[in-house]
Amino acid sequence: MKYDETLIEEAVLALLVTFSADNGNTWKGYDFEITNRLHEHGFIRDPVSKSKSIWLTPEGMERGRQIADRLFEARTQAEHVSNSGT
Repeated sequence: MKYDETLIEEAVLALLVTFSADNGNTWKGYDFEITNRLHEHGFIRDPVSKSKSIWLTPEGMERGRQIADRLFEARTQAEHVSNSGT
């Protein structure tokens, strides 16, 4: 599956803004509350460790691919116009 890089960039920027404080200051690491919830849902392995990596479970990989396909799938210009309601 080919993903629309602009949509990915926009989603990451939106997440950075969502978790920012002090007029744009955001932490480069991941939010522990969110990773703990993902772990509780079975989508990632236990995030509490010294590792800087997060390991996805098979269920997390599948769910993440479904979401990425829905949100970031590259579309033709005609599909973009059709989906925008114009």
